Amino acid sequence: MDDNSIIELFRKRDETAIAELQRKYHKLCFYIAGNILSHLQDIEECVNSAYYEVWSNIPPDSPTDLKTYLCHTVKHKALDKLKYNSAEKRSNKFAVSLDELSECIPDYREDMGEEKALAEAISRFLRTQDELQRKVFVRRYWYGDSLAQISEYFDIKERTAATYLFRTRKKLKAYLKKEGYDYE
Repeated sequence: MDDNSIIELFRKRDETAIAELQRKYHKLCFYIAGNILSHLQDIEECVNSAYYEVWSNIPPDSPTDLKTYLCHTVKHKALDKLKYNSAEKRSNKFAVSLDELSECIPDYREDMGEEKALAEAISRFLRTQDELQRKVFVRRYWYGDSLAQISEYFDIKERTAATYLFRTRKKLKAYLKKEGYDYE
């Protein structure tokens, strides 16, 4: 079933929408949550919570890209669970990548309009980057892959992946500053 048909099922409040969403994106949701959380029970809870949130929010939300909408929801649910689980023990591998990004991206979680504008600015920036560097950036900061996973996935050295990420973050910070997102 295609995404538009699934969204239509959500709009009609047809419970098969959740089953179709699971059938199509369950592995991807588990992958995203699994890169952030380490316990199977937490991953399952996070994914189920994301399905419930999608059910609760469509309508009134009307996503144009269901896959991105769902992945965004799963990622934020997993990050919330990570914060809850490790309030003072920030030892998780995903916390490291978030710390890396905090150097160049302001925190607008309270203002959804500003968060959306920031996301669009980041997307515009990434479209100007070399394909490999863009993909490395996305694997690290969207999917939460480790440097070892990235190096294996793209057949590059871990050091090369780290260098790509460092340079891309530096360019992103300069780009966002030029776009008016200077927060320091």
